[in-house]
Amino acid sequence: MRALRETVAGRLPRAGRAALAGVPGLVAVGALALCAVGVEHAAEGGGPRRAAAVTAVHSAARPPIVPRAEWLGDTRETAPPVRYGGPVVAVFVHHTDSPNAYDCADAPRIIRALTAGQTGARLFDDIGYNFLVDRCGTIYEGRAGGVDRPVVGAHTQGFNHRTAGVAAIGTFTAGVPVPEPMAEAIAALAAWKLGLMDVDPRLRAQLVSSNSLSRFPVGTHAEFDAVAGHTDGYTTTCPGAALRARLPAIRERAAQLQGRTKERAQAARPLR
Repeated sequence: MRALRETVAGRLPRAGRAALAGVPGLVAVGALALCAVGVEHAAEGGGPRRAAAVTAVHSAARPPIVPRAEWLGDTRETAPPVRYGGPVVAVFVHHTDSPNAYDCADAPRIIRALTAGQTGARLFDDIGYNFLVDRCGTIYEGRAGGVDRPVVGAHTQGFNHRTAGVAAIGTFTAGVPVPEPMAEAIAALAAWKLGLMDVDPRLRAQLVSSNSLSRFPVGTHAEFDAVAGHTDGYTTTCPGAALRARLPAIRERAAQLQGRTKERAQAARPLR
């Protein structure tokens, strides 16, 4: 796999911090970008292409997903560039490290603030996450390119290819309850997205690190749970200890939604 151009964000640029600070009712929302530190830009020239056709024996229904147009509004004058990679075989789960006691009706404003922070000073060309989920279980399309396409995001340094990034809106450190609607929505999203390639959410996926800023030197073949936490690929506490502890149950629920049995006959075979 060819190494990719990397841009690392140690902190939000001043323009991004100003954009976040200007959103009414969001306390300490500047922390939203901290979970996305370590941005990976895909190599140029990867035009739109669909993943190879797969007969999905175990698939899941597509959950309702709020399209970008419904939360983004008219704040962007031009569409961001879209990059596509290989078939998605893993999902990385994040949290946004932002306040939890928000009204779900404010989720679009939070996502706009996050987008403004990540794209400030052109550090990101679009929001890094492919999807976001609020505490009421509403799923939002994040990065542009099509929810059913293998869009290369900017969510997990070194492992943005062949993966999708989903961010739980909130902070889920140890002892913080993860809302059940949120956990269910993440499971439903993982079941559908991985089901497009007939991937069992309980298996492990083999990926190749694209740079040494991840936990793995560039070129290293690394194995991850098909539904993994951000911290598995990059040195961070994201998605928080509480949400990370829920991932085994989320994997099992996603497999159930795909119609799989509890048997794990293929569990020893990593996905490639």
